[in-house]
Amino acid sequence: MARLAVLSGLALLTACAPRDVPTGINDPYEARNRSVHEFNIDRDRATLRPVAMAYGHAVPEPVRNGVGNFASNLSLPGAVVNSLLQLRPGDAAQNATRFLINSTIGLAGLFDPASPMGATKVATDFGETLHVWGVGEGAYVELPLIGPSTERDTLGKLVDIALNPLGSVLSSDERTASLAVGVMARVGDRYTYSDIVDSLLYESADSYAQARMTYLQNRRYQLGRGAEPEYYDPYEDPYAQ
Repeated sequence: MARLAVLSGLALLTACAPRDVPTGINDPYEARNRSVHEFNIDRDRATLRPVAMAYGHAVPEPVRNGVGNFASNLSLPGAVVNSLLQLRPGDAAQNATRFLINSTIGLAGLFDPASPMGATKVATDFGETLHVWGVGEGAYVELPLIGPSTERDTLGKLVDIALNPLGSVLSSDERTASLAVGVMARVGDRYTYSDIVDSLLYESADSYAQARMTYLQNRRYQLGRGAEPEYYDPYEDPYAQ
């Protein structure tokens, strides 16, 4: 009931707000963001990249894919809720069908029989829900260990943690295990896209500006629902949606 009250309040606050269509870069916190960016690069160089390379070389690709599928499956109930809040019942039904198929035939999500059957994932999150209800993008921010975001998407990430229905039904040990799987999946992504990420972080003349442009363009294309992203976002975590 508390969750419903919060969401209802957000809907009332934002229902009359105009839908923003940002085109430029709003980065009033650039000095602080650059400091966080350097911190993130240091953590990537010292920890994430070496762990990802070791994981990718030690773990066979089918196993890595299974981990990614499992983590993606865990995000689907939250995506269903967000689609309903966005008044997109078709998206909600598609993700619910996908969750049902992959959780049963796909052995708890380790495999993905739903995609060949036409039930592909409709990625969404509470940041998009806020966008649908007219909340502006806000300023660009870079978050420690997470990477590029905006004020709106940062709030969305926090709400998504509480919004996922699985949080209410999983035991403490199961929640810990699901978090561990999510981390493993992100490590696997860092390995899979290592060439792209390394080029952006370590070969760009200004990796901060490049990461900022990449994130904002990708996110705006995603929210526009009408065009494919021009750039891959190396920071995006699909399993936290």
